[in-house]
Amino acid sequence: MASKLRIPSPLRRFTNGESSIDVNGGNVAQILEELFSAHPDIKSHLVEDNGSLRNFVNIFIEGEDIRQGGGMNTKVPDGSDVRIIPSIAGGSTNLSPEEFIRYSRHLSLPEVGIEGQKKIKSAKVLVVGAGGLGSPVSLYLAAAGVGTIGMVDFDVVDESNLQRQVLFGMEQIGKSKLQSAEERLKNLNPYTKINLHEVALSSENAPDIIKNYDIVVDGTDNFPTRYLVNDACVILGKPNVYGSIYRFDGQVSVFNYDSGPCYRCLYPSPPPPNLVPSCAEGGVLGVLPGIIGTMQANETLKLILGIGEPMVGRFLLFDALTFEFSELKIQKNDACVVCSDNPSVTKLIDYKQFCGVDSVTHKIDYEEMEVTELDKLLKNGSSPTIIDVREEFELEISKIDSAMHIPMNQVPKRLEELNPDNEYVVMCRTGVRSSQICEFLSNQNFRSVVNLTGGINEWAKKIDSSLPIY
Repeated sequence: MASKLRIPSPLRRFTNGESSIDVNGGNVAQILEELFSAHPDIKSHLVEDNGSLRNFVNIFIEGEDIRQGGGMNTKVPDGSDVRIIPSIAGGSTNLSPEEFIRYSRHLSLPEVGIEGQKKIKSAKVLVVGAGGLGSPVSLYLAAAGVGTIGMVDFDVVDESNLQRQVLFGMEQIGKSKLQSAEERLKNLNPYTKINLHEVALSSENAPDIIKNYDIVVDGTDNFPTRYLVNDACVILGKPNVYGSIYRFDGQVSVFNYDSGPCYRCLYPSPPPPNLVPSCAEGGVLGVLPGIIGTMQANETLKLILGIGEPMVGRFLLFDALTFEFSELKIQKNDACVVCSDNPSVTKLIDYKQFCGVDSVTHKIDYEEMEVTELDKLLKNGSSPTIIDVREEFELEISKIDSAMHIPMNQVPKRLEELNPDNEYVVMCRTGVRSSQICEFLSNQNFRSVVNLTGGINEWAKKIDSSLPIY
């Protein structure tokens, strides 16, 4: 006669929502192996790598704690009632009278109700990034009553953030993003615990941070951190609620959940460095992160509650200009280096190196020039030719009238307009794109190319205050 293995609600997302499973085995180790065979994603939450029971998990057989008996070798008589009892942090999950009022619109939903709201209260969600995506995600999760929200960021609030990062206002400019976020979220919902991780997420600190949460929400804006989050979630067995924004386009999916694909199944390796500009360089419609971020919050709540159809194996594309939604089907890659049955990546690596951020494939043979030096040369009539590699629309914001305009992506096919023996000063908004063009021209054997440090924004700060900084 099979024994009944009871699954607690926080772990049912790993068992397809099943609250109990019939198992056969002579001892605890054997019935757990049967559980892991059917639901492999639950394993890392219950046992250590050496197979021993994790310290924050207890198993009871007919009301008796196996730790007080034979441990994993404890016999399991046929027909036994076996219960997995994990520790739950964050205080009582009972709802106070004030919370009944606060969450009344949730309680009226049959799919949520009191038990569902308790699940939300007991949930622990990590939001990586307190920017455009992290703002709506954290606001709506806190408003929904998520018991513990962790946030990872190490930046300060800049005025340019306010166009899309709705966590912050004018009073927070120059202040820590996380401390400002905590103040805002606690004001929104004092019942939510906010954990601040004011660090740059790295291979060294990610495991210790992520292991304490049930779900990770990816609000990152760079490839090294995105691959780090993905790999850490796979290795630690955490769902990864993915979102990405650029200009007018957004993407949403749920990775590493219910035996579904991970981010690397879709994108095994990143694009070459600087092929895709950041939001700072390429821009982003201010409302777009609100649309995508609330979708991420929605997916997170579905995972917590175990309701609906999560975006597993589905990749949502949104075009804000046409307001078109497209959905692609994605499959788990049997050869994935991280989430396959035989992964080659079993521990976190150097993700900056992996994404080529710190690598130098060519000799960089160019110099930097301060805006004050260029100003002197212009006034003396001895300035080299200035090449502005920004986009056409950026010239409407600010420009140096004497500069030659060649957009960055047109430089390779317009080389015939340039003389390799001449001297050139290359500029853009902040000096990032122009440095790439300087490297490119140097590798094309141009004799003298100089990068304008800080770009047109630095020029506006130090030389021509009538120009706007953007």
